[in-house]
Amino acid sequence: MPNIDILMKRGAEFLGCESAIMCGAMSWVSERNLVSAISNAGGFGVIACGAMTTELLDIEITETKKRTNKAFGVNLITMHPDLFDLIAVCAKHKISHVVMAGGLPPKGSLEAIKEMGAKVIAFAPALALAKKFIRSGVDALVIEGMEAGGHIGPVSTSVLAQEILPEIAEQIPIFVAGGIARGSAIAAYLEMGAAGVQLGTRFVCAHESIAHPNFKKAFIRGNARDAVASVQIDPRLPVIPVRALKNKGTEEFTAKQRDVATLLDEGKVDMKEAQLQIEHFWAGALRKAVIDGDVENGSIMAGQSVGMVKAEESVADIIAALRRETQAAIA
Repeated sequence: MPNIDILMKRGAEFLGCESAIMCGAMSWVSERNLVSAISNAGGFGVIACGAMTTELLDIEITETKKRTNKAFGVNLITMHPDLFDLIAVCAKHKISHVVMAGGLPPKGSLEAIKEMGAKVIAFAPALALAKKFIRSGVDALVIEGMEAGGHIGPVSTSVLAQEILPEIAEQIPIFVAGGIARGSAIAAYLEMGAAGVQLGTRFVCAHESIAHPNFKKAFIRGNARDAVASVQIDPRLPVIPVRALKNKGTEEFTAKQRDVATLLDEGKVDMKEAQLQIEHFWAGALRKAVIDGDVENGSIMAGQSVGMVKAEESVADIIAALRRETQAAIA
């Protein structure tokens, strides 16, 4: 058995796949085609539920199952108003792993997932939160650094890994995410005690990804410095920063925050409505770029590892390359 399989054994057994390489749930990108391709290639695909309705999630899972008989997961956002109904859809399809993103899960949601027999994976951006999740009974954690694309926390991957892995890696499988695009980094995190890794940006330009050719071209052209975090305009609007490639859409988001802050000042919206408006802006802006190919005005969410994405490749080739590089680094 080669070293890589020994180091990935715990994570691979937990996920029920060959390689402990998860694909991050990217709205509009992590859908039936990419998810099934990743699982078929021995990795672990995760459907990005995002703002989907229960009907849409039902269809997406059904379609993914037609394309693969391997294990895959579903990523649910904790603040989704229909969270419990979405969990019920996952239960109906006997989904094996549910990834909870966006803060502490509401009361009863972890129990509902456990009850359906699935494993719960949660995001922990800090050691204190990681310990809290372990006490509440989650089965595994993803620790994701600020180098990642999309919604990000304030701490880098390397610091989180050093802080969290020595403390709790023995208690629970931990997958490291954020800024990973090469096997040498995967090897380092596995040797530090991670059970596996999660990559998003690296898979966007896969042949099997439905992202618009313009979106893929922006990734192939982009470099690490182009992937910038959004700026928060008003302290009353605690916007989780989003990392995306600089374009007109980045500026539009700044303007959108100003508009919403004004509405808040004038008492025309309450805080919850204000934050929802901002979330909806992102969902719409992301769809504009990924699906419609409007890379000027849409949101090109990308991690800092974007500079290492050089061409379109098949998912199987990406995973094979990552395994080869990881093995070489371990050796």
